[in-house]
Amino acid sequence: MKTPELKNIFKPLAKSWDGFKETILKKYGEQPGTMLVHTGTLGWILSSLAQIAAIVFNDKIPNEQKVFLIPQEFADAATNILSFYAVTYSGKALASKLVKTGKIRNAKISKFLDSIPNLDKSKIGNWDFDVTKQAGFKTSGIENDFKNFKNGVDVYAGLAGSILSSNIITPVIRNKYASERQKNTLNRMNAYKMKNMQAPRGISMENYLNNVYANSSSLKI
Repeated sequence: MKTPELKNIFKPLAKSWDGFKETILKKYGEQPGTMLVHTGTLGWILSSLAQIAAIVFNDKIPNEQKVFLIPQEFADAATNILSFYAVTYSGKALASKLVKTGKIRNAKISKFLDSIPNLDKSKIGNWDFDVTKQAGFKTSGIENDFKNFKNGVDVYAGLAGSILSSNIITPVIRNKYASERQKNTLNRMNAYKMKNMQAPRGISMENYLNNVYANSSSLKI
C-alpha cells in the first residue's frame, strides 16, 4: 500500500485556506477600518473568554465563590466588548461620513470639487452632501484616490477610537459598573455564608452568633 504524498494530504487544507483568504478579501479588501473594528472586538471576546475559563478551571477558587464570580466576569466581558465596539465603530463611521461630505478631504478631492461646473461650494461639508454622487466622480479618475483616502481616514479613526475606548472610556464604565456590582456580589456571598453557616456542636446557632457579635464588638485598636 502506497503512502499518500504530503501534497495530497495538505491539499484540502490549502484549498480551505485560499477560500478563507478570498472571503476576507471580499469582505474587508476595501474596508480596512471595519476590519480593524471587528478584529479588535474579536480580541476582546477571546480575552474575556480566557478570563472566564481561568476562573472556571481554577481549583483554588471555591465553588460557592465561582457561582458569584463567573456571572460577574460575564457582565464585565459584555461591558468591555459593547463599549469597545460602540466607541470604535462610531468613530470610524463618523470619520467616513466626514470624508463623504467633503468636510475632510485631500488636495486631489478638493481639485475635483473645484472642477465641477456650477457646484455650490457652500454645500461642501454639509451633512447631506456626498462627494461620490457628484458629476464626473466615476469618469474623472478621482474614484480610486477617494477610496484610498477614505480607507486611510477610516483606519486612523478606528485606531483613535480603539485607543480612546480601551484606555479611557471602557475602564471608566467598567469600574463604575463593577464597583456597584461588587457590593451586591459581596452582600450575596455573605448572605450565602450566613445561610449555610453551621454552629459548633453543643451550642445553638443563636448563641453562636451572639458570641461572634459580642467578641467582634469588644475588639480594640
